[in-house]
Amino acid sequence: MKICLVTETYPPEINGVAKTLHRISHDLKTLGHSVTIIRPHQSGEAKVSKIPYITIVPSLPIPIYQGLHFGLPCRALLKKMWGNDKPDIVYVATEGPLGVSAINLARKMKIAVTSGFHTNFHKYMQHYRLPLMSKLTEYFLKKTHNKTLRTFAPTEDVIQQLKKMGVNNTHLLGRGVDTELFHPSKRDHALRESWGIHSDDQYAAIFVSRIAAEKNIPLAINAFKRIKADNPNASCIFVGDGPEKHRLEKKYPEYKFVGTKTGELLAKYYASGDLFIFPSLTETFGNVIPEAMASSLIPIAFNYAAPKALIEDKANGYLADYNDSDSFMKTLEFALSQKNEWEKMRKHARQTAEKLNWINIVENFAQELHKAYLEHHNHESSQYPSPLGKQQSSKNLQ
Repeated sequence: MKICLVTETYPPEINGVAKTLHRISHDLKTLGHSVTIIRPHQSGEAKVSKIPYITIVPSLPIPIYQGLHFGLPCRALLKKMWGNDKPDIVYVATEGPLGVSAINLARKMKIAVTSGFHTNFHKYMQHYRLPLMSKLTEYFLKKTHNKTLRTFAPTEDVIQQLKKMGVNNTHLLGRGVDTELFHPSKRDHALRESWGIHSDDQYAAIFVSRIAAEKNIPLAINAFKRIKADNPNASCIFVGDGPEKHRLEKKYPEYKFVGTKTGELLAKYYASGDLFIFPSLTETFGNVIPEAMASSLIPIAFNYAAPKALIEDKANGYLADYNDSDSFMKTLEFALSQKNEWEKMRKHARQTAEKLNWINIVENFAQELHKAYLEHHNHESSQYPSPLGKQQSSKNLQ
């Protein structure tokens, strides 16, 4: 198939959605599909892509989300591109101005269009002191996604959430993990020593995420305080960047704020830790959970999204009741009392991650896109029969 992916975030940006979409596009091409990508310009980069299949469109900064941009609608550009080389189907991964304009134009040009739900923007509003915007955002999301043939979501939890919001035609698009990159063999004793860990009775707790309000940072701080109380020689590390980083590293010099890490260096940081602290309440999935588990870390998280899907409580990690900070701290307390079980749990965490095969997930996604295309094509053909068009479309799908 000829698939056009439209997204407000994509590498070189560093976040879970960008990483997921890059992997999906890579594996779609591996499976033989033609993939083009339309994404916004990011600060500090050239305005014209050096990669032939990527088109960069003008952007503006997101007012409440420092460091990120949204794409401008660019209807004329999209119309020209799709007029010259019409895709079989469009996958709109994000609901910003660029994504909404792509959905509306695809419908007008009679191109099959699907969408993805990758970010809980309506939940973010609470953390950015905009609670009145939450319901309006839900309405907007429902209206936007119901214009598409499919809305793909990462877990059954999120699918049920979307159904309650009134979103129709929801389908699962799971998540995999690169178990070769994220591997316990990357454990680096020199790095651990640089954290102040010099003996077997010391351990490291790691937080990997954007350091921003929606990631429930205060609970991460409380968890690190409890860990330090359990073992003053334990090391607590924040991996990531964001609007809260500068303030927090000045306020809490006892913790290490190491900034953003990627690739092999990120894998080394994961594998050199012991506990993975994940207090976020706003994820649609949480890619860091399978990355941590693939690295043989023991995750402590709330019982929803990726943790709910992947963690077997007290077997390969620990689960706290959703949105219950007291439960999270009690769960941490229990984990700290079970150190003799940690080695066994680390192995079980790795075994769980080894089952998350990206190529199988993307193959299922491609099959659903094909079904959506056929539904759209059959509907259009019933209204505007064109044998030549059918032959051409069939050829594109070979």
